[in-house]
Amino acid sequence: MSQTALPTAEEHGPGRKASISREDLLAAALSLIGPHRSLSTLSLREVAREAGIAPNSFYRQFRDMDELAVALIDVAGRSLRKIIGEARQRATGGERSVVRSSVEAFIEQLRADDKLLHVLLREGTVGSDAFKQAVDRELYFFEEELRIDLIRLATRDNAPLHEPALVSKAITRLVFAVGATGLDLPPEKDAELINQLSQMVRMIITGSRAIAAGRYPAEK
Repeated sequence: MSQTALPTAEEHGPGRKASISREDLLAAALSLIGPHRSLSTLSLREVAREAGIAPNSFYRQFRDMDELAVALIDVAGRSLRKIIGEARQRATGGERSVVRSSVEAFIEQLRADDKLLHVLLREGTVGSDAFKQAVDRELYFFEEELRIDLIRLATRDNAPLHEPALVSKAITRLVFAVGATGLDLPPEKDAELINQLSQMVRMIITGSRAIAAGRYPAEK
């Protein structure tokens, strides 16, 4: 069925919209999730009702709820990568400044009622295989962008890293795991969370540099 086709007169009654976009449906799904409601628990009928359309009209934009969820996870990933990437670019100091700025930007989004970030943090552990694969794909994108930045910093500071790809994976997985925990912590804990997370990230980088310099043997 064409995405540009409109619902028939029978498909929309009083209060229902004659047409709907993918963005409208994504916004409707996003408005329904919260601290105690995962994207994976939403039904197609709920999303359609929230968007003001008949359930059949949903299929003009998405095959099913899995496809909508994957699209929402993709949007969430792009949004967060942009925010953290800008934070890294604004950090004009050394590695410490870049790490701190990136962690602060992440925690700031965590507290900004950013449901997109909450989708990324929560959907990786619940829901269908399609959800989990979509989150894994977004984490890979984060890892790849961070790997490039780590190599750039290592070259600038003449401080080579052992296995930059593995370093970026360790940092990304750590930050997202701590972020998922941080969702349930009060904002008063943010300063402590930022300090601890920044230190853990620097420990990973320091360890990688030590291995690269031959001060610590790499695992065979």
